[in-house]
Amino acid sequence: MLPTEKDAGSASMSQVSTSTERANQADVAYGRLKQLILDGTLPAGAQMLEQEAATRLEMSRTPVREAMVRLRQEGMVEIRPRHGMRVLPISASDMAEIYAVLTALEGTAAELVAQRGITPRQLAQLRGAVADMQTALERSDLKAWAAADEQFHLHLVRLSGNSRLIQMVGQLWDQAHRARMLTLQLRPTPSNSVKEHADLVDAIAAGDGPRARKVHEDHRRRAGTMLVDLLDRLGLNQL
Repeated sequence: MLPTEKDAGSASMSQVSTSTERANQADVAYGRLKQLILDGTLPAGAQMLEQEAATRLEMSRTPVREAMVRLRQEGMVEIRPRHGMRVLPISASDMAEIYAVLTALEGTAAELVAQRGITPRQLAQLRGAVADMQTALERSDLKAWAAADEQFHLHLVRLSGNSRLIQMVGQLWDQAHRARMLTLQLRPTPSNSVKEHADLVDAIAAGDGPRARKVHEDHRRRAGTMLVDLLDRLGLNQL
């Protein structure tokens, strides 16, 4: 008996549902594996088999495999046949390259935000992140400072409205995150960071695009140089 149109429609809907569920599972696997890397649970050099990851995440191997492919595309892992994934290290030279690109992209974002204009609510978000950074430093809580700093940069880039820029910065930020967190307690207290961020917000509020770009690029260059010099000085060739 030939399938009816209704039967064909039901089959089609079932296929779409299955495909969507698989995609959602892959997103979940990707997010959870990525977080294990970013928080250092899976350090550089750590290996994880597909089945091992699937068991840990309590899901099938297919979404785990897809998640590993995404992580490879972002430069965070390499995939080895029959050995699953291996977390790639980040070297001082890697960080120099990453910060060079971040400086250019985020400088562009800062200029775009200033030129586009900013609402009082958006401005309050940026100023709130700066205030959180100041409060964290007063408590000598570097983890809280780093979290507030990250929120500031996320807000800034999103406000640019450039989807491709947002995506590229996100990938680079994830790669830099591990090095930033692993060296957090080793670097000098970021005393000037709050003022530099506040100066950037003032430039954005004034609608001064060129100044916003310069302030942010100068800040990023100093931060990148400090981090790379620290890695070299401590002999941390790979993280």
